[in-house]
Amino acid sequence: MSNDIRICLSDCRFFANVTGDSLDRLVGMARIIKLPKGQVVFRQGDECPGLYVVAEGSIKVYKTAPTGKEHILHFVGPGMTFAEVAAIGGFECPAFAEAVEDSRCVLLPKTPFARAMREDHNLCLQLMGSMAFWVRHLVGLMEDIVLRDAAGRLAKHLLEVSGGSTSFFELPTMKKDLASHLNLTSETFSRTLKRLEAASLIESQSGGGMRIANREGLAEIADGVYPLL
Repeated sequence: MSNDIRICLSDCRFFANVTGDSLDRLVGMARIIKLPKGQVVFRQGDECPGLYVVAEGSIKVYKTAPTGKEHILHFVGPGMTFAEVAAIGGFECPAFAEAVEDSRCVLLPKTPFARAMREDHNLCLQLMGSMAFWVRHLVGLMEDIVLRDAAGRLAKHLLEVSGGSTSFFELPTMKKDLASHLNLTSETFSRTLKRLEAASLIESQSGGGMRIANREGLAEIADGVYPLL
């Protein structure tokens, strides 16, 4: 099991530069947890259990409004982390986390992880760099919401999930969850998806998959070079 944990941490961008004794210490404190689809990992306001690294599956991190409306902040897939800010800052969980499919995660418990940060200078330096990358990612999300219209946000997301050279892909989540993540209503999401398909930029495939038919054109929509008419 410790070897599985080591592989998971080494494959994680957040811990990519942690090696030697620092990595050994993290492996020694970590444990694997299994999360069936639909299980809530923690709720907003809960004491933070620690830092999670996804080994398999997918986790959604979301906030809820007083009306009960849910807004998804981001999806966390293999090699990604969540609850890192609360674990490092030592405060309560700022959002909800829930498994959207059967998942397996590595948990670095809060107390030994905090002790390692206090005692390991090299680990702290690496985590500072990782947090800087995370802040840049959040700024990018804000730019998407503020500077891109619905078509631009969806086009950018499709390019990201399809991969650099692969044209065929499947949307990784339910449409309503993806719409929430992109700050769109379900109706706007569906309408925009149909407009991209009508413009011959994407094509629906059998079995629920999709194919990017015009990657260059989709990139121009994502960059706002020209609007989707």
